[in-house]
Amino acid sequence: MMSTARTSPSAPSRRPQLLAAGAATVTVVLWASAFVSIRSAGEAYSPGALALGRLLSGAVTLALICLVRREGLPPRAAWRGIAISGLLWFGFYMVVLNWGEQQVDAGTAALVVNVGPILIALLGARLLGDALPPRLLAGMAVSFAGAVTVGLSMSGEGGSSLFGVVLCLLAAVAYAGGVVAQKPALGHASALQVTTFGCLVGAVLCLPFTGQLVHEAADAPVSATLNMVYLGVFPTALAFTTWAYALARTTAGRMGATTYAVPALVVLMSWLALGEVPGLLTLAGGALCLAGVAVSRSRRRARAATPDELVGSRPEGASRSA
Repeated sequence: MMSTARTSPSAPSRRPQLLAAGAATVTVVLWASAFVSIRSAGEAYSPGALALGRLLSGAVTLALICLVRREGLPPRAAWRGIAISGLLWFGFYMVVLNWGEQQVDAGTAALVVNVGPILIALLGARLLGDALPPRLLAGMAVSFAGAVTVGLSMSGEGGSSLFGVVLCLLAAVAYAGGVVAQKPALGHASALQVTTFGCLVGAVLCLPFTGQLVHEAADAPVSATLNMVYLGVFPTALAFTTWAYALARTTAGRMGATTYAVPALVVLMSWLALGEVPGLLTLAGGALCLAGVAVSRSRRRARAATPDELVGSRPEGASRSA
């Protein structure tokens, strides 16, 4: 009976962890598909128009969900984080990423943008007070070498490809800044509120591209427009909400590390949908990025206690069968 009493409280405590892990998995899969959809829709839409169309589709979807759930305005304390993440992540990031994906293939874009988790860890240490152990610094160095390798592998096709890698790196910086700004906001508002109003902020930032969106939508094939709507409904409205849900239940660095599953999925999806597979040098750079995260996420193993130490640490008079 004693063992049952001890284990029963732990059963319900795993449910939030499982829900957060499931939410993170949904995010990773949908964000991987976004790289492929951006590449496809980018043939008919310019970077700014595609970002605006995506954000408008996402904002409408999120607004409808908020109405159904009767979500109100976020508290005042959350608005600073919402505004910064909306400007950096929903606005600037999406425009720059779309632009970069017109210069490089989807797999390379995903590999370069996923330098972001290292930047998240660095910014989290500086702004959120997270620890910055030596292994994290070593991992950052390895991942930086991987980013350089990816850039060199693409520069052989001309300056435009190297420029595309630079754009993707800028997207990674915006992504990292948006995540670090979003984390405190989730302490005051729900994941749905933070995502909805962040998306609205990004849409407002992209309003100058309205003329391009209207003009290009008139000539764009239906498949490209459907890809744009898909980007708004699933990788934006749904995936950013599941991301915020999981982020509210863990650290920014740990959540950022989960996105390193994205490049492998993107390579598979881009091969199946677009016939694109990064070259060997690009894959080597991606492997370095992943290796850097593995180093930064590793922990020093605790030394196993000897039997004598265990006996010595037992309180005097304690039973051996306790």
